[in-house]
Amino acid sequence: MPRLRPETGDLPLVKLLPNLVTLAAVCAGMTAILFASEGAYQWAVRMILIAGVLDGLDGRLARLMRVQSPMGAELDSLADALNFGVAPGLILYFWSLHTIGGVGWIAVLCFALCCIMRLARFNVDSRAAEEMPLGEPKADGYFTGVPSPAGAVLALFPMMLSFALSDAPVVPALVTAIWIVGVGVLMISRIPTWSFKNVSVARANARFALLGAGLLVAALIIYTWATLILLTLAYVGGVAWGLRGRLRPGRKE
Repeated sequence: MPRLRPETGDLPLVKLLPNLVTLAAVCAGMTAILFASEGAYQWAVRMILIAGVLDGLDGRLARLMRVQSPMGAELDSLADALNFGVAPGLILYFWSLHTIGGVGWIAVLCFALCCIMRLARFNVDSRAAEEMPLGEPKADGYFTGVPSPAGAVLALFPMMLSFALSDAPVVPALVTAIWIVGVGVLMISRIPTWSFKNVSVARANARFALLGAGLLVAALIIYTWATLILLTLAYVGGVAWGLRGRLRPGRKE
């Protein structure tokens, strides 16, 4: 962690870049709510996706620049609660869930509360992992439960499906309510879900990975909603695989 300059106490502005990225993600989440309130639902979902990209960048920037701090960690957690718990729920309520009244609002509250509890558990587990004695094994490569950014994308899946097929909602509001409650339960569950943080590529295959990433970006730009649907279904398959392993007879906890 960088130290303040003893003679002036000043901090170089570049060291604030990770926190500025986090605040930009908050702006994206708030703007998503504004777009939804005005009926611009596709742009609302895009803002949540942008917030997810920024959320993936701020922590990596902090580690690369060696400017991790308790304030940055708390700021990131609060931003995630807004961007991936509150904002998606409100977007879905403006889009469809308001048509079923109190039931829709209860579903939104359930999703937001699950997201907040999931983030609180993540913070506690992260601190416990930092205090873990040397030599004690850690569960690298997996999250416990669905992480909040993935939960937000899953919750918005009915909207993406509608955008790809029709301008109007194609999923009944009650089904959407049940869906987001289920996603909320997955976030606070103990199901192991794959983490992309430790993904590595062999040097010999790096060019193919770059080609695949470039084609994926092109598909997201040209066929945004269809590509997102396929990616979401692939992720759901991964979650189902983790659940299958957890429920396997004879599995040791």
